[in-house]
Amino acid sequence: MLLIVLTLGMVSAFAQKQKRRPARKAAVKDERVYLVHADVLHYDDRINRDATILNGKVHFTHQGARLYCDSAYFYEATNSFEAFGHVKMYQGDTLSLFSDYAYYSGDEQMARARYNVVLKHKKTTLYTDSLDYDRVYDNAYFFEGGKMVDDKTTLTSDWGEYNTNSKMAVFNYDVKMRSPKFFLTTDTLYYDTRQSLAHIVGPSDIVSGDSHIYSEQGYYDTKNERARLMNRSVLSNGGKMMVGDSVYYDSKQGMSQAFRNVVYVDSVNRNKLTGNYGEYYEFTGYAMCTDSAVAIDFSQGDSLYMHADTFKIVTFNIETDSVYRKIHAFHHVRAFRRDVQGVCDSLVYNSLDSCMTMYHDPIVWNNSQQLFGDRIDVYMKDSVIDHAHVIGNCMSIQQLRSDTACYNQLSSKEMFAFFVDGDIREARAKDNVLIGYFFEEGDSVPIIYNYQETSELRMFMKDRKLESVWTPKTTGTMYPLNQIPDERKRLPGYMWYDYIRPLNRYDIFNWRGKKS
Repeated sequence: MLLIVLTLGMVSAFAQKQKRRPARKAAVKDERVYLVHADVLHYDDRINRDATILNGKVHFTHQGARLYCDSAYFYEATNSFEAFGHVKMYQGDTLSLFSDYAYYSGDEQMARARYNVVLKHKKTTLYTDSLDYDRVYDNAYFFEGGKMVDDKTTLTSDWGEYNTNSKMAVFNYDVKMRSPKFFLTTDTLYYDTRQSLAHIVGPSDIVSGDSHIYSEQGYYDTKNERARLMNRSVLSNGGKMMVGDSVYYDSKQGMSQAFRNVVYVDSVNRNKLTGNYGEYYEFTGYAMCTDSAVAIDFSQGDSLYMHADTFKIVTFNIETDSVYRKIHAFHHVRAFRRDVQGVCDSLVYNSLDSCMTMYHDPIVWNNSQQLFGDRIDVYMKDSVIDHAHVIGNCMSIQQLRSDTACYNQLSSKEMFAFFVDGDIREARAKDNVLIGYFFEEGDSVPIIYNYQETSELRMFMKDRKLESVWTPKTTGTMYPLNQIPDERKRLPGYMWYDYIRPLNRYDIFNWRGKKS
């Protein structure tokens, strides 16, 4: 056994001598690991025949890095060492690495730290039990689970790496990202600590309060709580869901924007909006959809499809029990359902009184019936029509058969219709009521035309058939079909708008205005 004990001064003098040597050859890069200090230095081939054994306040340097530990094995032949106990490595004044054990290779400039490892770089701290730090490429790798803390954001994963130069981190396998405002889970995540920006590259879920985001491609700004998401990412909140080819979300503002092939679904009220641009503000309840926008109501058995240039939803008293909404549709409104169709320039639905108002040339069709006026109010009850009110220049027209030019007509200043279970039970007309009606026999063959004038009309229906009619005093004339005067055959204001009527759910996009 060879045992040599050197004093602290001898060790320090040796280190100083080695450090001065490269200074005389500035053109040669010094790659040697230097021992600066140790309380005790000795050799013991029974313990490690290839190493110098160091104890007490051990200090190494290598190309700008300072390394400290309680004890070490120094392998001068391979320009490396093993460090034990309170291992510390400092690089500049921004990077520090702590562990219970480390192996450092000067030739590879690689530090392999194990057990209770802590890497600190500026405001970023990485905790793990196994970490390799490559000083050549400024990369730190962990592979047995790790946790990174960046300001108020914490990331954990099974495997990851962090580059101290670019300040970029990559996390893989069971990745979890937490902050006071959100929780993200994924399998692969890139994170830029300079901008606090997370890059999502696989199936990921982000939960923030009541809001949930699913995305497979996008960016999340953890500092400002903003997300830019692609590839049909989905945002959901309180029974409402928005999806688009690309989505922007600002958690602080509670604002969502979606672009291209947008779908907004309200599963609570059983309706949805589609279009190529949409936005939603969760704090105020405001929503908007435009560019090929379609509103679909599926609260009843058959869905109603409605197109307009733009749809807007405004919510009032959102944080109270008296909350209600207004839905605005403008312009070029066209609607289709198998049993009813309609057009108008603009429309407003108010959930406070369940009233839908059609403005500017509104026309509604039901089977062979056409109804129009200056304005039409439709009142709903439990998502089913309860009654309707037509105001100004009202006219109801029914075509008897498609192969005839015979039309039952009714005009007045005001009309009402009352429904039970979706079927009309009573119709009323008030003020300047004009009636042009065909009596039929046999297979609905018209035989007599009845023209009447009165102040009010009430019609009662059963099973969608006329049951009885009531009017006060009337004046009028009954005409055989071949003796109807031209001025009586069509009531004033008569127009049959079959060329405007939506033919199917796809025809709602084809605006056709009234002919001059």
